[in-house]
Amino acid sequence: MAENSMWEEMMQGEKICYVKPRRAIRRLKAADEENITAYIYGVSGCGKTELVMRYLKNRKYTLFNAGLVTVEELREIKVSKQRKTVVINSLHDMAMQNDTEEIREAIIELVEREDVWLILSGRCAVPPWLTAVRYREVFYVIGEQELLFDEDQADQYIAMTGMIFSEEQLAKEKAYCVGMPIGWSITNSVYWQMRMGQDEKDVTKPFSDEEYRTMVGEALSQMWDYLEYHVYDRWEISIQEFLMEVAIVEDFTVYMAEMITGRNDVESLLGRIQWIGNFMDIVRNGSETVYKLRNQMRISMIRRLRRKYTKEQIRKLYENAGLYYQISKQPLKALSMYQQVNDTERIASVLIDNVRIAPNNAYYYELKQYYLKLPEEKICKSPELMCGMSMLQSLLLNTEESERWYRELQKYAKEHTGSERRSAKGKILYLDIGLPHRGSDHMVEILKNAYLLLLDKEVKIQEFSVTSNQASQMNGGKDFCEWSKRDRELAGSIGKIVEFVLGKYGKGLVNLALAESFFEKGGDNYEVAMLANKGRMQAEAGGKIEQCFVGDGMLAWLHIITGKVKEAEELLTRFKGKAQQENAERILPNIDTFLVRCALYDADKAAIAKWLAQAPDEELIFSIYDRFHYITKVRVYLQNGRNEQAYHLLLKCAYYAKVMQRTYIDIEVKLLLAITQYRMGEKKWDETLGEALTKAEEYHFVRIITREGAAIRPLLLATSWKPSEVEKNPAQTRKNKQFWAKVQDETEKMARFYPAYLKVGVEEVTLSDTMLRILKLQADGMSKEKIAAELNMTTANVKYHTQQIYKRLGVSNKAGAVMEAGKRGLI
Repeated sequence: MAENSMWEEMMQGEKICYVKPRRAIRRLKAADEENITAYIYGVSGCGKTELVMRYLKNRKYTLFNAGLVTVEELREIKVSKQRKTVVINSLHDMAMQNDTEEIREAIIELVEREDVWLILSGRCAVPPWLTAVRYREVFYVIGEQELLFDEDQADQYIAMTGMIFSEEQLAKEKAYCVGMPIGWSITNSVYWQMRMGQDEKDVTKPFSDEEYRTMVGEALSQMWDYLEYHVYDRWEISIQEFLMEVAIVEDFTVYMAEMITGRNDVESLLGRIQWIGNFMDIVRNGSETVYKLRNQMRISMIRRLRRKYTKEQIRKLYENAGLYYQISKQPLKALSMYQQVNDTERIASVLIDNVRIAPNNAYYYELKQYYLKLPEEKICKSPELMCGMSMLQSLLLNTEESERWYRELQKYAKEHTGSERRSAKGKILYLDIGLPHRGSDHMVEILKNAYLLLLDKEVKIQEFSVTSNQASQMNGGKDFCEWSKRDRELAGSIGKIVEFVLGKYGKGLVNLALAESFFEKGGDNYEVAMLANKGRMQAEAGGKIEQCFVGDGMLAWLHIITGKVKEAEELLTRFKGKAQQENAERILPNIDTFLVRCALYDADKAAIAKWLAQAPDEELIFSIYDRFHYITKVRVYLQNGRNEQAYHLLLKCAYYAKVMQRTYIDIEVKLLLAITQYRMGEKKWDETLGEALTKAEEYHFVRIITREGAAIRPLLLATSWKPSEVEKNPAQTRKNKQFWAKVQDETEKMARFYPAYLKVGVEEVTLSDTMLRILKLQADGMSKEKIAAELNMTTANVKYHTQQIYKRLGVSNKAGAVMEAGKRGLI
């Protein structure tokens, strides 16, 4: 037992700048006035002790440490008419003791007494043994978030201490300290230690970048030391070791922790750890529970691990974690673990596994740094690695290097026999079909040959997707525009062969391919819908979700070209839910981008801006996997009037289309480039448009043009291009004229459906606070009279503001105002 002088002595020495946690003080005061138990919790250093000490500074109270107190001491507090204040801190220490049942009962007795105001403090949330009395007596719980500094409090502390930072340094400092009072206190101490001896003029300026980095490094080091000596060293060795060992991963399950640490008492340890401090977040996902150490805790534990464990012990932990991720089919995480200990053998095994899985799920591009670091002699011993290198180099647009590894694989097949030869031949066949840079030339012969080899069981080929997670087969993993010239003929002659060779990826392929070909050529919408639905149902019955995306993509485009963009959005949103249920994570970004294409027609500025903020950055790295995002981003740039950025991104896409023989993307890029040049005032736009139209005419691709609607219509009206006249073939000439007439007719319809599509300089609308409040109440269905009563205004005043809202938003009624405001992100 101790009186309040204990804490007063702790405060002697240098003066401490204290910022009151207003919310916490309000709740503590309410608990005091109502004589209700206050429970304060948060990690070490968040200000629990300081809060209580300062609140009780002018009164007497009794202080106990839960880890040291005895039952007798608690029961010595005699009943009296005058209320007593009792503080029991370090409640988390009870989680490390076995014989605490009597102490718990004594604390509960104090909670129930009318003559005692009890303050409980610890690092953990309210423990289970207090649950019953908590809800019976009603606690005031003051959590960690109420103790941390918010933005204003951080600024107040900086002003009180006199620290000076640049704007950039201040932003970083707030991120480092995450509102923790101990973090700011250590920063203050280190800051002024570094200022000692500096010239007075220097003290009025922020630190240089180098000085600031030094300060941060020292402050972090002191923070880790504080945690290590004031927190961790008080725990049992088994808990310390467990937390150090699992700190190497971002999060973990019980099974994963068992695999990393080799312990069989993980559940018991976790049950105790969560009550010794608020250091771990727990997320329950269905039947699985995921644990995550808080960031500062994890960093300090890794630091501690490297000091206390041998290199061999650390190596074993990372290998165990990598093996877990490898078994769980999480290659990126597995490789990051193996890379930490430079385990080349295990890195190679992950890359070999990556080649063996279905191509839509392979991580070639993401794993490039690991492939490229492997020694050549290591790669040449594995058909899988040679295949992976050939595919990777093709994806990186290094076609010569891709072909070199293809030849190495051929050489391996000639030099080996038996299963090794069959494995190599299977990989060669996979590359024959799948290498992106080879286009679709000779693909019919390759597929027929593959069919015979598979039928005779001479080789085994892994699955190959033609969609590459796109809502298209013609413009998916490879370009199949040439096939559209003979779509019905090829469907009848090699349709079943293709379906057989592609396995599950072939389910529904023929009908979906025909639907897409007919759609692109402006065919009958009913027939396109029938084929798309049939193909989708076939894919759903034992096929792949990637093909379902093609089916729903076709149906969405049908909705869009008939002026029903909202129905397209609803369809895609439902499909996104299906993809999430089936954990088809690789498709999700393309669904979101398809939804943004819908938003461009719908002029939904809020949705477009939100997508653009997280879209792939072509300036950082150009990945061919992101081509659908890039082409969409060009359109967003055009709508935002950023023509130069659209132009440069189109040049990159044009190079990709040329190297990879992508006819469809080549046409699309030229159409968008013509629009860009037209808007930039370049006369070359007509030449560029002519090249696109000539190529589209060759394939009779109507809708690749008409989908650009209002954006391309002015160019079509002004172009000098004419449909081609073919001598001695009047039928083809008529067909070309019909193509041009259909393009013009359907483009005009699209322009009427979506007049704001890619329209530049849509006027920004600013609404006053009053207007926004009225608009939000209208969105909730309130009448003018009720709004007037709610805002203490006259009905006439509400009516005036409403008219101004309609005028600024360019609408004529309440429904239109609510919809337009939603699109602009105003409500």
